[in-house]
Amino acid sequence: MIITKLKPLEEILQYIESHDKILVLGCSECTHKSATDVEKEVKKVVEEIKREREKTGKFVEVLEKTLPKQCEPQYIKLLEEIKDKVDAIISLACGVGVNLIADFYPKMEVYPGVNTLFLGAKIKEGYWVEKCRACGDCIIGYTAGLCPITRCPKNMLNGPCGGAKNGICEVRKNLPCVWQQIIRRLKNRGKLERLMKIWEAKDWRSAGGEGVRELREELKVGN
Repeated sequence: MIITKLKPLEEILQYIESHDKILVLGCSECTHKSATDVEKEVKKVVEEIKREREKTGKFVEVLEKTLPKQCEPQYIKLLEEIKDKVDAIISLACGVGVNLIADFYPKMEVYPGVNTLFLGAKIKEGYWVEKCRACGDCIIGYTAGLCPITRCPKNMLNGPCGGAKNGICEVRKNLPCVWQQIIRRLKNRGKLERLMKIWEAKDWRSAGGEGVRELREELKVGN
C-alpha cells in the first residue's frame, strides 16, 4: 500500500497563491485510505482552501473530483472535460500521479497535496509500517522474508552491526534488530546455514542508479 500524508495547508496555499480556479483531485485505489475517506479528505481540503482564501479577501473557485487512479492514462483522460475550467490542480495522489498528470497536461500547473512516505502494511486500524523500499533486486528469499534494507537504518546486508544489543537497534531504541530476527527465524526453521553461503552482490542499479526505471512487457495476443 502506498502511504501518504496530507501536506500542511500553508504549503498548499503557497502553491495556489496566484490561482483563482483550482481543482482538488483525489485518488481512491492505491493509497491506504478507502474511497470514502479520500472523498472526505478532498472535501476537507476544498473547504479549508476556500476558508483561508476568504480571510484574505481573494475570490477562489475550487472544484473537486476523485479518480480511481492517477497513475494510468485511461483515468487521467477523464480530466479532459474539466482541464479548461481550472488553471491549477492540487493532487492528493502519490508522486507518480502528480508526475503523470504534469506529463499529460504540460501547460497545467499541478501541485502535490500530499507527501508520499513509503510502501507499507496495515498492522491495525490507523497504523501502517514500511515493509518494502521497492529497490528492484529483492533479496528476502535469502533472509527469511525480512527486508534488511527497509528494516535496518544502516541497510546492513551482512549481518547485525556491532551496536545492536539484546536484539534492539542502536539507532532506534524501540526498533528490533532485523538481523537478529532473521537469524532467529532461520534457526527455528533449521536453515541457519543459509547465512554461511556467499550471495551474489545485490544489483543496486535496479534501485534507480541508472535513472528512471522502466518495465516493458510483451502483450500476448490469443493463446
